[in-house]
Amino acid sequence: MGRKKNIRFNEIENNHNVIQAGKPLFESIKGNWENSFFKNMNPIILELGCGKGEYTVGLAKLFPNKNFIGIDIKGDRIAVGSNQAIEFGLNNVGFLRAKVHDLEEFFNNDEVSEIWITFPDPHSLHSGVRRRMTNERFLRTYKTLLNKEGTLHLKTDNKPFFDYSVETLQLFGVNDLISTIDLYNSDLNVRHFGIKTRFEEKFTAKGFNINYLSCQF
Repeated sequence: MGRKKNIRFNEIENNHNVIQAGKPLFESIKGNWENSFFKNMNPIILELGCGKGEYTVGLAKLFPNKNFIGIDIKGDRIAVGSNQAIEFGLNNVGFLRAKVHDLEEFFNNDEVSEIWITFPDPHSLHSGVRRRMTNERFLRTYKTLLNKEGTLHLKTDNKPFFDYSVETLQLFGVNDLISTIDLYNSDLNVRHFGIKTRFEEKFTAKGFNINYLSCQF
């Protein structure tokens, strides 16, 4: 393991805004985010596969009356967002180091108001379809965790994955599905608040369009 990664792993071990295995709240946080972590009753928004937490931190700056949780298994990535949130004095930000398919171990039914999926690994349709974050098994989890008015957002540069996601959501039977294959030049552009992940910056610089959708369950 490189020196830089070691430093970041030590940081998340000590940072108060990160929950991971071995920390006191890891085993008991389910259903207790409001009381034990954020100490308020504000809506909870998740960023799944958050990487360095660009969306988690960016949204938290814009919406101080909402709580944001970035979730990723990569501790060295989480450390970047965690440190930024502390630097900016954001008390409405948390990070959970865990696998996305374990979400139901950390959140109660109807506990979440929004879910953002930003530039996930598209995985191969043939060999990795069950790992796609819009696969039906994940959609069942999102439906369980989101409250009645809860919204799912997806941003991706990968058109085949986006087409798959739209089709899967339609077959699943979601409500109010809206989508665009060119976010920046659509009426939906305001919905992403101008926040861009590092992958988004990279792909748009190469001329890729950004695809976006939102829906409710």
